[in-house]
Amino acid sequence: MQTSRIRIMGILNVTDDSFYSKSRAVTEDAMISLIDRHIKEGADIIDIGGCSTRPGSVPADARTEWERIRPALRIMVTRYPGIPFSVDTFRSGIVRRCYDEFGPFTVNDISAGEDDPRMLRTVASLGLGYIAMHKRGTPSTMQGMCEYGDVVADIVGYFRRFAVKAGDMGIEDWILDPGFGFAKTISQNYEMLDRLAEFKVLGRKILVGISRKSFIYRALGITPEEALDATTELHRKAVANGADILRVHDVAAAAALR
Repeated sequence: MQTSRIRIMGILNVTDDSFYSKSRAVTEDAMISLIDRHIKEGADIIDIGGCSTRPGSVPADARTEWERIRPALRIMVTRYPGIPFSVDTFRSGIVRRCYDEFGPFTVNDISAGEDDPRMLRTVASLGLGYIAMHKRGTPSTMQGMCEYGDVVADIVGYFRRFAVKAGDMGIEDWILDPGFGFAKTISQNYEMLDRLAEFKVLGRKILVGISRKSFIYRALGITPEEALDATTELHRKAVANGADILRVHDVAAAAALR
C-alpha cells in the first residue's frame, strides 16, 4: 500500500491542562525541545494550541490563549523558518493577531466557524489555509450531544452545508476533520473510522485526529500514556481508509506508516 502521500501534523500544546501530559510545553525551552523532536522525527507541520478543548474542559480566555501561543509562534518563525505551522483556535481575534505579527499559517478550527461568526470572513480576507472540524456544543456540553440518525451521513451533510457557507465567504480550499472524540460516543468514533472513505465524496483532504484519545484508551481500560500501540494501529486503519493528514503526539510512530 502506498502511503507516502500522508502528511504528519505534530501536536504542540502550550498549555498546562491538555489531556496527554507529554504534549504540554509551557516554557520556551520545552517548546523548542518538542518542536525539534517533531521535526527530526518527520513532522510536515506543527500544530500549536494554547486553549485545551478536551471534553469537559472550560476553554481559556482569549488573553490567556494569546499569551501562551505567542512565544511558540515567535520560536517557529525565528528558529524554524520555512516549516509550516497551524494554530489550533476557534477565535478570529487570535487569527488576526497571529497573522499581523507572524505572517501566514493554517487555521485549525474545532468549530468550523460556528463558535465565532467572524472566523470564516477573517480567514478568507487573510487568504489563510483552513481546517474545519465537526463538533456540537462546547467542550463542557458536547458529550451529551451524540444523537445522530447515521453519524457518518449526518456529518457528511454537515460538511456539504459548510462547503456552501465557506464558498460564500470566499474560502474554497479547506481541509475536513470529522471530529473524532467531539460529540461522538465510543462506538460512533469507531464507526466513523470504519467508514472514513465515505467522506471522500466531499472532495476534500481528510485530517484524522485520534492520537491517544479517550475513545481508544477507555475502550481498552488503559491510560493515555499506554495508548501508543493502539493509536498506531488505528492510524494504520485511517490511512488505509483514506486519511490524508494524521494529527499526532508521536510523530516517529506515525511517520513509520509512510
